[in-house]
Amino acid sequence: MTETGTSTVTRADVCAAAIADAFRDDGEIFASPMGMLPMLGVRLAKLTSNPDLVISDGESLFLAGVPPLFAKGDVVEGWIPFRRVFDVVAYGKRHVMMGATQVDQHGNQNISAIGPFAQPKRQLLGSRGAPGNTVNNRTSYWVPKHGPRVFVEQVDIVSGVGPKRAREAGPAASRFNDIHRIVSNLGVFDVKGPDDTVRLLSVHPGVSVEDVVAATGFELAIADDVATTREPSLEELLIIREVLDPKGLRFKEVPEPTPAQES
Repeated sequence: MTETGTSTVTRADVCAAAIADAFRDDGEIFASPMGMLPMLGVRLAKLTSNPDLVISDGESLFLAGVPPLFAKGDVVEGWIPFRRVFDVVAYGKRHVMMGATQVDQHGNQNISAIGPFAQPKRQLLGSRGAPGNTVNNRTSYWVPKHGPRVFVEQVDIVSGVGPKRAREAGPAASRFNDIHRIVSNLGVFDVKGPDDTVRLLSVHPGVSVEDVVAATGFELAIADDVATTREPSLEELLIIREVLDPKGLRFKEVPEPTPAQES
């Protein structure tokens, strides 16, 4: 928690701004956030850095306006029933931000199951749209609890395909594969380290590079000039707190650390 002007900036605010920055340079593209913080970040980007983003209500409508989290949009721009989403996945300009139960050193993602494929210990969501997303659209990941059980050397099951595996599978898998950003509650990453490995780009305020390395279950590539993730501007804080998330729902995913945790 830090001070900007007269306002206290929380880790959740920083994460929202980092997610917004992942969509900053996309231009006119369909943004598909999956989860609360991704939705908050995408809507923040729509209202600030990238007004050309196309957003939906997550169900069946394209929105012209930008409503608060989980509120119905009052200005409808178009109709996108579930069956049409698959057309956009296969042929359209789209940037999806998904969750990840596991992410490995090469940017492969798992949301399917934990344990051996033949007899997993725990069933999760299943692959769902992850394979199609990662071979057709720009894809980013949001991880609210960065730790060695999430950032693992090798995922148990590949749901989302990283660049190295996509390239090894051939042009059909690699042509549009674009793992753009991984945002966690500790920092921001890409998959442009040596041999297409996960690379640390920035650490959030109050987090050190050593903190991130200790919380990662593989040898992490470190950018030459690891920055501190930027804090949202006063305008962005106002939008987050009074327009998009006045109920403070973001803290359910990224609670503020207690003094004992910080020490």
